[in-house]
Amino acid sequence: MIRTLLVAALLASSSAAVLAQGQSRSGTPEEQKACAKDVSRYCRAVMDQSDLVILSCLQQHRPKLSKACDGVLVSHGQ
Repeated sequence: MIRTLLVAALLASSSAAVLAQGQSRSGTPEEQKACAKDVSRYCRAVMDQSDLVILSCLQQHRPKLSKACDGVLVSHGQ
């Protein structure tokens, strides 16, 4: 339960930071392209859900992500 709350707090704070930077939560077209294959490969089951659910899925598969997608997450403080 504590881990769930921690993840929720982390996701909420990262979304606030992205919004404060004036970007959509979905990222730029370049960022979306960098993660599209990873989302399709590892997060297909949640693709129709919110950006935060997809972000959580990507974080769960972090060791397997492409360098480009990992870079997008890092650039957003993830």
